[in-house]
Amino acid sequence: MNKLAAFFDFINEQIGRVIAWLTLLMVLTTFLVVVLRYGFDWGSIAMQESVIYLHALVFMAGAAYTLRHDEHVRVDIFYGGMRARKKAWVDLLGTVFLLIPFCLFMLWTGWPYVTKAWAVFEGSPEAGGLPLVFILKSFILLMAVLLLLQGFNLIARSIQTIREKN
Repeated sequence: MNKLAAFFDFINEQIGRVIAWLTLLMVLTTFLVVVLRYGFDWGSIAMQESVIYLHALVFMAGAAYTLRHDEHVRVDIFYGGMRARKKAWVDLLGTVFLLIPFCLFMLWTGWPYVTKAWAVFEGSPEAGGLPLVFILKSFILLMAVLLLLQGFNLIARSIQTIREKN
C-alpha cells in the first residue's frame, strides 16, 4: 500500500512541477499578447486562447498537487488548532464524504461531455482559434482521476495517523 501511495505522490509531484513551468509560460504569453496588441496593434485569437487553455491546465492538473501539499482552500477556524489525530479524522471524513463523491460525479458527468468533444475533434468556435478543445475538455477527467488518487493517499495517511498512539 505504501509503494502505491508513494507512486501516486510521485505522479502528482511531477505533474505539479510541470504545472509550475506552465504557469510561467502562461504569464509570458499573457505579457506577449498585451505587448503585441497595445504596442503593435496586432492580435491573435490563438495566442489569447492559449492563455485560457494554460489557465485551465494549471487549475485542473494542479488540483491534486495542491491537495498533496495540503495547500487547498479550507476554512481553518477549527482545523488549524486541532491536534494531528483530529485533523486526520477531518481529512478522512472529508475525503470519503466530499472529495470522492465529487470526483466520481465529475467522472460520471464529464465522460459524455468529453467523449462528444472527441467524437468531432471539437475545436475553437472562433476563426483562427485553437483546434484543441477536445483535449482541453479531457483535463476534466484527468483532474478527477488525479484527485481520486491523491484522495486515496490522504485516506491512507489519515488512517495511519489515527492508528498511531500518542
